[in-house]
Amino acid sequence: MTDPGVGDRALREALVATVRRLDALGLNRGSTGNVSARGSDGSGCWITPTGMGAEVGVDDLVWLGDDGRVRGAWQPSSEAAFHRAIYAARPDLRAVVHVHSVHATALACLRRGLPAFHYMVAVAGGDDVPCTPYHRFGSDALSEAVAQAFAERHACLMANHGLVAGGTSLAHATQVALEVESLAETYLLALAVGEPAILGRDEMAAVLARFQTYGRTRRA
Repeated sequence: MTDPGVGDRALREALVATVRRLDALGLNRGSTGNVSARGSDGSGCWITPTGMGAEVGVDDLVWLGDDGRVRGAWQPSSEAAFHRAIYAARPDLRAVVHVHSVHATALACLRRGLPAFHYMVAVAGGDDVPCTPYHRFGSDALSEAVAQAFAERHACLMANHGLVAGGTSLAHATQVALEVESLAETYLLALAVGEPAILGRDEMAAVLARFQTYGRTRRA
């Protein structure tokens, strides 16, 4: 049988680099959080092993097949189930980043999502970043809740747990996680003074439409 992931060396190196970047940025510490990337052929995914942080190497990563088969020297992340659930629910996503970043986690511990207090909330694909109900880590119930939250979003908070972000690449998923963490910090600061004004659905719909064409554009 052909070894899964043949030709995925560059992808696995990018995944390891992402883990180390998240640690360097302070979004994760020690062995908290986990990262995965869909295989280059679109099937299965590579994921960080349980109990490893920035020390993880390319050969430590674990392969999870669509058929549930696990290959590698280590056990996969204890949160592998919700990574697989996200990929099943969102075929367009190629990477998932889970972090215990301070501000997003603080908001999750309040069991509050991010409303449209700032237009950049649209980075997660809608007019809010939802917070799932509390479920024990690694449980099927948590996987189901996260997959449901990702139906129309690129990120969600998990009550009393942390942040999950997905993207069309590792870089995109990381950027979504960084932006949501920054928004969570700003929202908590605003809450210390009062309840922020919330942008209406029509305005957020216009922002989301603008986001479809916003980005680096060369001048004619």
